[in-house]
Amino acid sequence: MRLARFGRFFLCSGARNYSFPCLHGGAAIWRCRRFNSENKVQENSPVTPMLKHLVMKIKSTGPITVAEYMREVLTNPVKGYYMHHDVLGEKGDFVTSPEISQMFGELIGIWFVSEWIASGKPGKFQLVELGPGRGSLTHDILRVFNQLGSLLSKCDISVHLVEVSPKLSEIQALTLAEEKIELMDRSPAYMKGVAKTGLPIFWYQDLSDVPVGNSFYLAHEFLDALPIHKFQKTEKGWRELLVDIDPEVPDKLRFVLAPSATAASEAFVHEEESRDHVEMCPDAGVIIQKLAQNIEKNGGAALIADYGHDGTKTDTFRGFCGHKLHDVLLAPGTADLTADVDFSYLRRMAQDKVATLGPIKQQDFLKNMGIDIRLQVLLQNAKDVATHHQLLQSYEMLMDLNKMGERFNFFALLPHYRLVASNERKKPHESTSLSAPVAGFGELLWK
Repeated sequence: MRLARFGRFFLCSGARNYSFPCLHGGAAIWRCRRFNSENKVQENSPVTPMLKHLVMKIKSTGPITVAEYMREVLTNPVKGYYMHHDVLGEKGDFVTSPEISQMFGELIGIWFVSEWIASGKPGKFQLVELGPGRGSLTHDILRVFNQLGSLLSKCDISVHLVEVSPKLSEIQALTLAEEKIELMDRSPAYMKGVAKTGLPIFWYQDLSDVPVGNSFYLAHEFLDALPIHKFQKTEKGWRELLVDIDPEVPDKLRFVLAPSATAASEAFVHEEESRDHVEMCPDAGVIIQKLAQNIEKNGGAALIADYGHDGTKTDTFRGFCGHKLHDVLLAPGTADLTADVDFSYLRRMAQDKVATLGPIKQQDFLKNMGIDIRLQVLLQNAKDVATHHQLLQSYEMLMDLNKMGERFNFFALLPHYRLVASNERKKPHESTSLSAPVAGFGELLWK
C-alpha cells in the first residue's frame, strides 16, 4: 500500500542524512511510526490514560471541538503525545526531509542568506525556527552560515527555537550546542546555549517570547500539527464537528455535529465557501499574523514548508501509528494527529501586511535552489559506492513527484518592497513582478 498520497511519509530507519524507505509489496512507505514500550497500548486495549482524561473532560463539560481534542492529545503537559517522547527518528516515529539528506537543510540555509542579502545585509539576523524537531535542519543551516563566514562576519546572528516539548529540546541541545545548557531565570527563554559554530541559541515556549527584531522565520512540518476546527455544511447551515462519548460504548469516542451554530463556525467559515466540509486552524492564523506584523515592522522573511493545499481540500484530518493510517479517535495519545495546511487561509491571515509567495511544490523549490548542482558536487566527493548510492536515493525521495516532491509545498512571507506590482498596492488578481529574484520561487508562480 502506497501512503504517499496521504501526506505522511514513512521511513523504516532514522539514520541521519542517509535513511531510506523499506518496501512492502513494491510500495515505499515513507514515514514510520514506532513507539517506545511505555507509549504502546496493550493489544485489544485502546483505553489509554489520555482516553480516560478525555472521557472525564467530556462528562464534565460536554462534547469538545476537534481543536481541543488535538491540543489535549498532542500537547497535554502530562499525557501529550509530543511532550515526553522522542517522536522523531528510528526509536520514535518518523523521519522528515532534513533527516533524509543534508542537501535539504543546506538549500534552506542558502535561501535565508539570499533574503538577508536582498534586504540590504542588515547588521542583525535572528534565525527563528518553529518546532525544530531534533535540530537537524538548524544544524545544516548553521553549517552553511559557518561556511559563508566571511560574508556574514559583520552580522550579529542568533538562533531562537520555539519548542514546547522538554524531550525534544534536550535532543536539540545535544545536536546543536557545544557548551553546557543553562536554565534561564526571569527571562522569556527557558534555556540557552552556544552552538558548535559559536552562535548563541535560545529556547522558548511560545513565539511571543522571541525578541522582536530583524527575524528570519522557518516553519518546517510545524503548522500541520496545530489544532483544527472541522465544519460541515448542512441543510440548516454550517455546523461544527465535535468529539463526544459513544453512548453505546462508554470507553469509545465518536464524532457528532453541533445542534446549532457555534462561535467558531460563525467566525471561521468564509462567506463565499463552496466546499461542503472545511477545516480551519486559528492557531496557524495567529502565527501568520504575528510573523507578518514583525516582518512589516522590522524586516526579515518567513519560509514555511509543509504539505497542504490552496483552499481546495475538505477532510484531511488523520492519525498515524505503526506504519499505518490510524483512527484519529482510537487510543488517543499513542499516535500522531495531523491535517493538511490550507495555504489560502495563511494568505488571507497575512492581511496584506506582507507579500506572499506560493505554495510551490518542493520539487520546483529545491530545483530552483540548485539541488541538482549540489548533488553533483556531493557525488564527485563521494568516497565509496555506498555513499554515491545513498545520495541518489535521498535526492529521489526529496524530488520525486510520487514521493515528497509534490506532497510538500513552500510558502514565503516577504516585505512588500521585495515585490513590485503595476500599482503601488497590488490587488490579489493582478500579476506580480519581482524587484529582485526570490530564491526558490522565480517565475513558476506567475505562468
